[in-house]
Amino acid sequence: MRNIVALGTAALILFAEFTSPFTPAPAPVAVPPVRYKLRTVVLDAGHGGKDRGCAGVKAREADVALKLVLALGKEIEENMPDVKVIYTRKTDVFVELVDRAGIANKHNADLFISIHCNASSPSAHGTEVWTMGPHKTDANLAVAKRENSVILQEDNYKEQYNGFDPTSPQSHILFSLFQSAYMVNSIRFAQKVDRQFRTKLQRPSRGVKQAGFLVLWKSAMPSVLIESGFLTNRQEEAYLNDKTNQSYMASGIYQAFRDYRHELEAGSGD
Repeated sequence: MRNIVALGTAALILFAEFTSPFTPAPAPVAVPPVRYKLRTVVLDAGHGGKDRGCAGVKAREADVALKLVLALGKEIEENMPDVKVIYTRKTDVFVELVDRAGIANKHNADLFISIHCNASSPSAHGTEVWTMGPHKTDANLAVAKRENSVILQEDNYKEQYNGFDPTSPQSHILFSLFQSAYMVNSIRFAQKVDRQFRTKLQRPSRGVKQAGFLVLWKSAMPSVLIESGFLTNRQEEAYLNDKTNQSYMASGIYQAFRDYRHELEAGSGD
């Protein structure tokens, strides 16, 4: 009898331990923060093939842009072997604008960098770094129109770009509102590139700007378009057509990329 009572008492105590509202909940398992890693960058050399872009006396935009992209890609590959570098072109071939963004989207890129050269009056000079956004001035619109006019060389461009007309200011205004989800980081990277050009390379800068560029339109990631200088300016043409200076320019963009990556990765998971 005494054993039965003892067993009953033990059972009641055990039952109370499982049913008591005062039983503390088990401590939550600590989950380490997920840290962001920049894994893939897409480098886009503007123009190419049948599309030569703008020109100086000797230099062509398609050629200079390609040399800058290849030099930049080499820097990233040599110094950041854990970052995958994708090129929209590595030779003198024509790539449609929609396909350039498509390549970036297909590889789930973390950043899209498109490199170009500029054209205007012989006195115009300086670098510009562009992100997708509403153009603030007629001059900004003019740059976007010039770069976007390449689609006139593409087949079925009206179907490819949802009826976009590269000669119409209204078309640029409407689609310039795209990319808002990536605007903050696009501007963040653009500012770092501009700072390198101004402070490290001592290049004259025309600043960070926004306009509606088709090549940035459908890229589902932060993206910038770099105008490395004016081929219509004799001094800048000579600078950009020089292999050593191309290496300097590529190094400046690489330093901006390195700082941008470090900032994003250090700030994630906090």
